[in-house]
Amino acid sequence: MNCDLQSSIPEWIIEHPETTRVFSDLGLDTSCAGKSLQYVCQHQGLHPATVLQSLADAIGKERDVDAANPFDGRN
Repeated sequence: MNCDLQSSIPEWIIEHPETTRVFSDLGLDTSCAGKSLQYVCQHQGLHPATVLQSLADAIGKERDVDAANPFDGRN
């Protein structure tokens, strides 16, 4: 699944658990009753593009950590 502004916050968290912190830091309700991220942003006075960038940054940081530490605990 490719998350975007039409995806709900729970969809984002399911696909990219590392985004949970971004939503928490922004004070966004992670249940949001299935409303789209764009809807939630607009009703919280947040600029959707800025929120998307924060989410992309969080996802990118997680991927950077994974790339730097390829050990996944399997033998």
